[in-house]
Amino acid sequence: MFDFTFDDKAKDLDEILKELDLNVKEIEAAAIVSIEGLPIAARMPPEYEDALVAPMTAAMLSLGEKISNNLHRGLLQKIFVEGVEGHVIFVAAGSNAVLTVSTTKDAKLGLIFLEMDEAAKKIAEVLG
Repeated sequence: MFDFTFDDKAKDLDEILKELDLNVKEIEAAAIVSIEGLPIAARMPPEYEDALVAPMTAAMLSLGEKISNNLHRGLLQKIFVEGVEGHVIFVAAGSNAVLTVSTTKDAKLGLIFLEMDEAAKKIAEVLG
């Protein structure tokens, strides 16, 4: 799938997550995950475990793709989960990775979607 190690790309990916974090204060956690459910890069508080977030992201991606395909909605772009305390958003970052963020409940979703789409494009470029 990837013809490099993630260590080779870690600095670039961390910079993308750092920029996302700086641009949107309501983002509490962000991770880049392979479609197989492996953590690639993350900026998370200690109470989040990227080893758990990564496989859950892959499971959501798989289910979302099945739903999108079976209901003829085309290629999956985004999954949005709304909870009482905030949101979790998954955005495709190329064909091999997913950008996942957790936000506060008062987050400005339009801004977050815009920033996540830009970050996902950069992640796709870095990962090839």
